Amino acid sequence: MFRVAATLVFASVAIAGCAQQKSLQVTDAWVRLAAVDGRPAAGYFTIQGGGSDTSLTSVSTAEAARTELHESRMTQSGGMAMDSLSSVPVPAGQRVVFAPGGKHAMLFEVSPNVKPGGTLTFAFTFSDGKRVEQKARVVGPADPVPAGS
Repeated sequence: MFRVAATLVFASVAIAGCAQQKSLQVTDAWVRLAAVDGRPAAGYFTIQGGGSDTSLTSVSTAEAARTELHESRMTQSGGMAMDSLSSVPVPAGQRVVFAPGGKHAMLFEVSPNVKPGGTLTFAFTFSDGKRVEQKARVVGPADPVPAGS
């Protein structure tokens, strides 16, 4: 009798775990300030897709006048080019990384109140209507990438 009860409890826990959908998450957010005042800062982060496909459609912060999604790429001549992105697909259950040399958010006209060692809050908007807020650590132009990012 005990074995039957234990088996039923184990099975119900396993089934409940399968039924839970993963939630969309944004982690490891950080911002590198520009070396020259007035130039854009760059934001980096990781998105973990949830239970269904979606797309990142915008990133914003009250600390910048405008934020755009971009992707850096190597050109055939070996130089770097940057393309503007209208959205970024986030497949269900998959990780999308925004990192130096790749996808990133450009922050234009950053508030002078934003300083290395501080934080700012990003608002991420997705095509399925979800909105996620995440704090981002701020580093100076020559500072190392924050630990855990």
